[in-house]
Amino acid sequence: MERENVSFPNTFVLLGFSEFPWLERPLSAVVLVTYILTLVGNSSIIILSLVDPRLQMPMYFFLDNLSLLDLGLTCTIVPQLLANLWGPEKSIAAWGCITQVFLFCWTTSTECALLAVMAIDRYVAICQPLRYMLIMHPWVCVNMAAATWSSGLAIALLQATLTLHLPLCGHHTLDHFFCEIPVLINLACGDTTANKLAIILASIPLGMVSPLLVVISYTFITRAVLKLPSAEGRHKALSTCSSHLLVVTMYFGPGTYLYLQPSTKRSHAKFMSFFYCIIAPVLNPLIYTLRNKDVKTAWKRILQTQGGVKSIKARRSLSVS
Repeated sequence: MERENVSFPNTFVLLGFSEFPWLERPLSAVVLVTYILTLVGNSSIIILSLVDPRLQMPMYFFLDNLSLLDLGLTCTIVPQLLANLWGPEKSIAAWGCITQVFLFCWTTSTECALLAVMAIDRYVAICQPLRYMLIMHPWVCVNMAAATWSSGLAIALLQATLTLHLPLCGHHTLDHFFCEIPVLINLACGDTTANKLAIILASIPLGMVSPLLVVISYTFITRAVLKLPSAEGRHKALSTCSSHLLVVTMYFGPGTYLYLQPSTKRSHAKFMSFFYCIIAPVLNPLIYTLRNKDVKTAWKRILQTQGGVKSIKARRSLSVS
């Protein structure tokens, strides 16, 4: 069969959730609300850790990086999704598609490595508490964060470059709500061995090494916690890890399911990706805020400070009048 066109097209059509037309309007409202909450929640965590000296610790430094990644992932996917849900035009320019591929790979790959680094940080905090600040020195934390961002960038550059050289021909319709590499590979009419090999090679450090580091870290953490003499001490130690464990489960669960089940129905895969890209970023700041006493205390201090400033201004205005 003769190939119609083997060059990268100018536009793609994103079908999104068009097989459920009755769902598009209410879904757009859900996406908009979660988008606003994601921006507010993750930005507030970053600002809070910058203005409160008590939160300037390794744990919150890595949490800031996680919030930045969630903001990047959300801003990569949601604006185009809202445009497609609201309007009849469901196309995306080629440069926008490649940008989504690059930023999605960068943020997700970096977050995968970062969650492993955060597990190591929790291991040091619980198993080596007296040496915690010595081991997790600020420069060590910066270097660890830089390594995660750099590794994600390298993977994203490789994946985006290979995707840009995919031999695409025929229709350019993607049965998804954003440009994801496996969906683009399905459109290819030529040899995609390099693309599939790159995904497999990237899945080794991301899908195997990172979860393994998390499991090993929490194995040592569990052993250390069980040796604690008091139930209160065990509860306090576990409470510092529960938020991270919940986020790890939300991250690796859907991702593992999607990439280990290639025969999954596209509608199921889209809703799993929807949770992964839209819902998880808004849940992360809620999990860390609601389950973290330090963050809640910092919020109370800021609100009390703001209330005190307002009352002082009110008294001054009354005295002047």
